[in-house]
Amino acid sequence: MDVSSTTLDGVIAVVVETLGIEGRELDASTPLFGAMPELDSLAVLSLATALEDRFGFEIDDEGFTGDVFETVGSLAEFVEQQRS
Repeated sequence: MDVSSTTLDGVIAVVVETLGIEGRELDASTPLFGAMPELDSLAVLSLATALEDRFGFEIDDEGFTGDVFETVGSLAEFVEQQRS
């Protein structure tokens, strides 16, 4: 699935702000859960809430799996799916 640059940039902004990692360069291939120490289980919940607020959707628990947090790109794909 192709992700729009607007969605990808928005997801990156939310990740950076929520995790407090300003100054770190992220792109679609940046690994998240398991590779980014700031992203623990509590941070996942904070990130989910921030994404809902930013993009105006409500996350369905069924689709909210660990695969979503594999990379920034997989998280952006999830956001686009939720918005469509």
